[in-house]
Amino acid sequence: MSAPTGTPTRYGHIPAPPFTHLRRLTDAGGVYEHARGTTPRPEHGYCLDDVARALVVVSREDGPEHDDLREHYLSFVLAAQDDDGRFRNRRGTDMRFRGEPCVEDCWGRALWALGAAADDPRALAAFDRGARWRSPSPRTMAFAALGSAGVLAVQPAHVGALDLLAAAAIAIGRPVRRAKWPWPEPRLAYANAALPEALLVAGAALDKSTMIADGLWLLAWLIDVQTRHGHLSLVPAAGRGPFDRGPGYDQQPIEAAALADACARAYRITGQNRWLDGLSRAADWFLGANDSARPLYDPASGGGCDGLERYGRNENQGAESTLALVSTLQQARALLTPELV
Repeated sequence: MSAPTGTPTRYGHIPAPPFTHLRRLTDAGGVYEHARGTTPRPEHGYCLDDVARALVVVSREDGPEHDDLREHYLSFVLAAQDDDGRFRNRRGTDMRFRGEPCVEDCWGRALWALGAAADDPRALAAFDRGARWRSPSPRTMAFAALGSAGVLAVQPAHVGALDLLAAAAIAIGRPVRRAKWPWPEPRLAYANAALPEALLVAGAALDKSTMIADGLWLLAWLIDVQTRHGHLSLVPAAGRGPFDRGPGYDQQPIEAAALADACARAYRITGQNRWLDGLSRAADWFLGANDSARPLYDPASGGGCDGLERYGRNENQGAESTLALVSTLQQARALLTPELV
């Protein structure tokens, strides 16, 4: 595939992914989940969901600048894994993990992160332990499938990763294209684009062209249903059903980041510029092309605001939102800025 020529965003310049606020949220225990403004809130502790997201984004960066963060986040993910391969999500400031090991979202995100770091033998061994499990949630299985894609980039014939991809595709199912509501769940929820992206990576790895076609079709439908007046109008925190009409609030940065990831994946598989347009819309959503015409990116702090409100934004800059911003800018800089390709 030839290098992309770039699709300009509405704002032209795409900022470099900032790590200043992520470092502010990070200490010896992990990544603080919440912040009041830009100030971390230690009383809420840490969660594997966020640290896994952090490991994914730092694993994308070349060079040694963020090696300390990569090692720190990987150590957290490894410590969160139970002997049987499942994971605990919550960690307090006393460094103790809370709750029972599970195969909920934190399991899927942990496998995603371990796949992103699969060039490290510790990460690959932990992935192998975790990949033996299956979750009843299609979305959780989609997160795990993205980890399988990372493992296959290192070991293309990895049996556990291939088996997990096949199971994820079955869990997600095929969209019914002529249905009024083709989405495989009763409502759109959060990080929705992870589902079509999982179909894309499964189809590519398993050489199933119909699976790739299903993933592309479902992603196109998802972008269309979340576009209003030429910009993204994202699913609100409460979700969106077949009879809901937008815009809805609060809109969550994690949804824009999932769309950016899926569009980048679709472009890399197909080479079609339509997916660069979807990626551009996701980046622009953070920069102000949204229903409230307010940027979610804070260049002063390097953080991402926690949500888009009807008349503004949530000024708190927690881990999930900041990592969603960083992830989206990584994808946009890689594919929309020709001189950086």
